[in-house]
Amino acid sequence: MNSMLEGLKAVIFDLDGSLVDSMWMWRDIDIAYLGRFGIDLPNDLQSQIEGMSFSETAVYFKEKFAIPDSLEQIKADWNRMAWDKYLNEVPLKKGVYEFLKGCKKRGILLGIATSNSRQLVENIAEVHHLHHYFDCIMTGCDVERGKPWPDIYLAVARQLSVDPARCLVFEDIIPGILAGKRAGMRVCAVDDAYSIAQREEKASLADYYIDDFCGLWEEA
Repeated sequence: MNSMLEGLKAVIFDLDGSLVDSMWMWRDIDIAYLGRFGIDLPNDLQSQIEGMSFSETAVYFKEKFAIPDSLEQIKADWNRMAWDKYLNEVPLKKGVYEFLKGCKKRGILLGIATSNSRQLVENIAEVHHLHHYFDCIMTGCDVERGKPWPDIYLAVARQLSVDPARCLVFEDIIPGILAGKRAGMRVCAVDDAYSIAQREEKASLADYYIDDFCGLWEEA
């Protein structure tokens, strides 16, 4: 059997860039959002906020750019701007459905651990008919610290009542890979155009690396 899938009790997915092909759109949203306030997008913004929860990112924006709106208003605006893109422009990663079906067939529990908002992840799960696959959906706002801290992955494992050592994490960015490893889980890095420059570093930090989810169970 493929060593990546051997002895698994649970598989936990990051959302953006791992389960759905959406990392590209957040830069577009940041440009449009900051443009409302006459602010240009800083070149290092993505590296500064990677891994932060939705709420942590809102705090960062409010303080860094002196946004006059409340944190609740900032998050509501982002949810509204993101939802149209998720609905019309964001597909699942290639081979996801087949892989999820293979997990369910084998009795493997499934979870989502995302830095995104609860509202968006629930909507995405509904649009792509994912709710019946997943036993636990958790966001960075549900735990004390965002990625690269392991809090969210440990919380999902507790919710699923699975030993972290029997969990496999799919992640596309370095803070997420580090979070999974620090939780004591096996981690598979997922290829994504957004982080293509970090491909080698991702591969070296993770236990495994995949281009997509096609044929994973057939290879096992």
